Amino acid sequence: MSLNALYVDFNSYFASVEQQLVPELRGKPVGVLPVMAETTCCIAASYEAKAFGVGTGTIVRDARKLCKDIVFVEARPPLYVEMHHKLIAIVESCTPVEEVRSIDEMVCRLTGSQQKTDNALKLAAKIKHEMHKQYPYIKCSIGIAPNTFLSKVASNMQKPDGCIVIEQHEVPEKLFRLKLRDLNGVGRQMEARLNRYRIATVKDLYAANKDQLRTAWGSVEGERMYDKLRGLEPHYVKSARSSLGHSHVLPPAQRNLAGAKAVLHRLLQKATMRLRSYELLASSVSIKVKFRDHPSFNAASHISPTDDTITLTSALETLWKQYPKHQDAPISIGVNFTGLLHAQEVAQDLFIEKPSAAQQKLNAALDKLNLKYGKNTVYLGGAHDALKDAPMRIAFNHVPSLVIESDD
Repeated sequence: MSLNALYVDFNSYFASVEQQLVPELRGKPVGVLPVMAETTCCIAASYEAKAFGVGTGTIVRDARKLCKDIVFVEARPPLYVEMHHKLIAIVESCTPVEEVRSIDEMVCRLTGSQQKTDNALKLAAKIKHEMHKQYPYIKCSIGIAPNTFLSKVASNMQKPDGCIVIEQHEVPEKLFRLKLRDLNGVGRQMEARLNRYRIATVKDLYAANKDQLRTAWGSVEGERMYDKLRGLEPHYVKSARSSLGHSHVLPPAQRNLAGAKAVLHRLLQKATMRLRSYELLASSVSIKVKFRDHPSFNAASHISPTDDTITLTSALETLWKQYPKHQDAPISIGVNFTGLLHAQEVAQDLFIEKPSAAQQKLNAALDKLNLKYGKNTVYLGGAHDALKDAPMRIAFNHVPSLVIESDD
């Protein structure tokens, strides 16, 4: 079987971008934070910081103990998105990008002579060379393999700045040196589940048949794992978006009832604008608030499918009435829309209350003004005290649109 996939994984991406853009950070241990606060955690760390044990999820105070010289910077998502597109362009100048997997990962399909090992390695070297010419402080690891899954595994086998090939004749032996958690799709909970089925190593996993893996996974994903481990490319039916939302770690000044509510309104208005840009309607809205010393507050409500900001704001206000009575400070909040439907799916449904023509015109005007003059040009009053909060965030599998989601 030929080499079919080349996987590009940018190393310590957020921290590397900061080091590329800020010369004073180069060669230093860097921790990237969602907000500048002692109580938050790193969302990224440079390799200099990782050498001291600092990583994603390390609390600031713990990071200081591990690395006394660490430099903390606040995340700048719009810059990371801009750089993301520039890096895609560099890879595209060498070979077409088939799929962008996340802000820092993409996969290229190898064809023709590229499928030969020597040529695939030359292509990887060319990508690295072109990147280094323009952005020498942003490194990438590249994996090359018969399918996307194994190329992703290979990209993780030598970091930073590595390049590993897994050829078909090396499967499965080359995988046996890995741990279960080294395989994409096997997290802590899945590892524990596999252990209960007496699968403790990659060798055990490879030896299991499709039925055993389907049982262990509890879904068809187990059968797909069987194929992926053997270099086959499983068939996926592209599913529709199932949810849309935003979350935010509150800055210290907003860790109170009024601040949390204002930021929540800000998040809802941002999410609603995204909803309309995708031509989707939400039929359920939920909110979540995390506290330091109390269980999280969760509330949800089903609504008639809508993309109307005022209707969704009213639903938020109703949910907020369930907010707990204790005085523990809120640490982070989130709003999420689910039960998403394309507008065309409900256009003919006589039992669904549609936004009035006036509401539709108002929403269109809000979006047009905010896109043209900046996201805070026009907004509903509930978000007034949080206009500088809840900036763009980057989720693992979602690259934000600078047009729709930036705060400029």
